[in-house]
Amino acid sequence: LPSYCQDTPSYSLFSLCVSESGRQKKAVVQWFVRVSEVPVSKLKLLGREPHPQEIFYYQGRSCDDEVDAESILRPVQVTFSDIRIGLHDRRKTCDSIVEYCDINFLLRYRFLSGLPFRHRLTVKRLEFLILPFVSFNRFLFGQVTPGTPRTPHGATPSIPSRTLPARQPANVLEEARTRLHVSSVPESLPCREQEFQDIYSFVESKIVDGTGGCMYISGVPGTGKTATVHEVMRCLQHAADVDEIPPFHFIEINGMKMTDPHQAYVQILQKLTGQKATADHAAALLEKRFSNAAPRKETTVLLVDELDLLWTRKQNVMYNLFDWPTRRHARLVVLTIANTMDLPERIMINRVASRLGLTRMSFQPYSFKQLQQIIMSRLNKVKAFEQDALQLVSRKVAALSGDARRCLDICRRATEICEHSAADPSASGLVGMSHVMEALDEMFSSAYITAIKCASVQEQLFLRAVIAEFRRLGLEEATFQQVFVQHQALCRVEGLQPVSVSEGLAVCQRLGACRLLLLEPSRLGVLQRVRLNVSQDDVLFALKAD
Repeated sequence: LPSYCQDTPSYSLFSLCVSESGRQKKAVVQWFVRVSEVPVSKLKLLGREPHPQEIFYYQGRSCDDEVDAESILRPVQVTFSDIRIGLHDRRKTCDSIVEYCDINFLLRYRFLSGLPFRHRLTVKRLEFLILPFVSFNRFLFGQVTPGTPRTPHGATPSIPSRTLPARQPANVLEEARTRLHVSSVPESLPCREQEFQDIYSFVESKIVDGTGGCMYISGVPGTGKTATVHEVMRCLQHAADVDEIPPFHFIEINGMKMTDPHQAYVQILQKLTGQKATADHAAALLEKRFSNAAPRKETTVLLVDELDLLWTRKQNVMYNLFDWPTRRHARLVVLTIANTMDLPERIMINRVASRLGLTRMSFQPYSFKQLQQIIMSRLNKVKAFEQDALQLVSRKVAALSGDARRCLDICRRATEICEHSAADPSASGLVGMSHVMEALDEMFSSAYITAIKCASVQEQLFLRAVIAEFRRLGLEEATFQQVFVQHQALCRVEGLQPVSVSEGLAVCQRLGACRLLLLEPSRLGVLQRVRLNVSQDDVLFALKAD
């Protein structure tokens, strides 16, 4: 390499063009520098910690792109493609190809002449790249000018198609496990026929009459609230397609999927019109849309899931959602879903609760017979469980929470246990009582439940206070100050000496360190917000068992 450039950059990617007749040899060079040679101010622009052996492209006035080649003086002998070369390790197999490098490098090269390896030849064009061992990227060789885009024009991302069809279930247990997955769409929705009919009649009457209204749907998690509403909307959409009822728009928002309650305006506007706007602008546009009459205006059915997460201090989001259906020309039907039955009385101010109205529906927890019927309908004549095993898991879950999703998860885990124990010659091939009991022990004997059982009396009381405060508020979070009031009340009920604020904070911090609670990362003290990192069912199960 030319001596006058050896003091500036450290490494180079270069293409050597050698002429047999001419004496002058030229090299097209791209220069690179080491991490130690890059100014600290430039390294900060990376936004990450560079690797000690990383190199960077250098484009400066001190080095030319085309220089005289002084390294290749005679024909070379080439062996295998990967050769390690050190600073003073000029091997006889690669005479004078590389004059300097300060750490072990990987030499990759290719010959455009097409001659095989281990041949002595006069190189007419040799291209190679020096790379650190930490990087094995493949570069496209040639005379590439800086700034040239590497991505082909018009390139679009695509997903390769399947080379083989999706694998079918190999046995009965695998098919049952697929059918019992919570994301699997069942052929029917059993045990919610009356609720389905009530919601269907309410929405259908509003669409036919061209009026608006609100319905509040409540129930503990896993009782089929959202699934029932989706089935109602599917049937109504089918009726609209065959012209049995007027056409309508159906849109859905979920408070769990929003970072801020005011994003509800943005999502509603975007799903209605495809228009993007800020929260304030979207609220104004929706206000105008639902207040003014328009020719051929279709009814809009809005499903608001996880309503309690749209709560704000002024409650303006909830107020607008419940007030718009009362407008004369709105033609808006709002269906709201939450887990707390008396949420309007707990957290809503009077003007908001009055707009919601009295049309309410409560989904009761599933009984053990209903859970058993749900599992049987999912399996759809697939014989994978013994009858006693189904009854056991249904009774266990119904006694705790009545959550159908948890019941399905336990059954799926039981099929996995049965499949792994299929090597036992005494096994019948069906999921039996022993498999269900093992799945129940796993489900209700997690590390979190063990930690709750091993917690101190004050820590267990604090968890009970958290759940009591959540149920009082109808929300899934509270401040430490609110929970501490409940904790002191529980201490008096249990005949224990109430702890001080500092001791209560210490208990809360210990539970946060065990990840049983999620604490707000701040120094607000008694005003920091507290959330449960485990389900309330797990906490109640652990405390009941204790």
